[in-house]
Amino acid sequence: MERKPINPWSWSLKLGFDQAQLIEGRQRQLVCSGQDAVDADGRPQHPGDMGAQLALALDNLKAVLAAADMSFGHVVRLNAYTTDVDELFKHWGSIVERFGSPDTRFTTSVLGVSRLAAPELVVLLEATAAD
Repeated sequence: MERKPINPWSWSLKLGFDQAQLIEGRQRQLVCSGQDAVDADGRPQHPGDMGAQLALALDNLKAVLAAADMSFGHVVRLNAYTTDVDELFKHWGSIVERFGSPDTRFTTSVLGVSRLAAPELVVLLEATAAD
């Protein structure tokens, strides 16, 4: 698979994402359900703690990707749903850090919502991966 970043403006590069990605020659596509801060039994963890919930949501996404023999490097789109956009942006750097390098940038949308599936959850990550 070949990924070509499309960025008519450069401001998003400083935040770790592309405006678009042209994907050619892909063989597999993985469409992930939203991953949030739940344990292996689906119980919400870290009530109200954006940093801890974001870290666990990323761990859960990593596990889903690994089960399909993929990694963060295969993620082409990562949408974030949150009950507190300002607080999420304070922790945005931890997402970029987990993805590791400019070669693993993704496209994204951030959406503020009034509530997630469980009231103590504050962030959910929805990803699409391809190889």
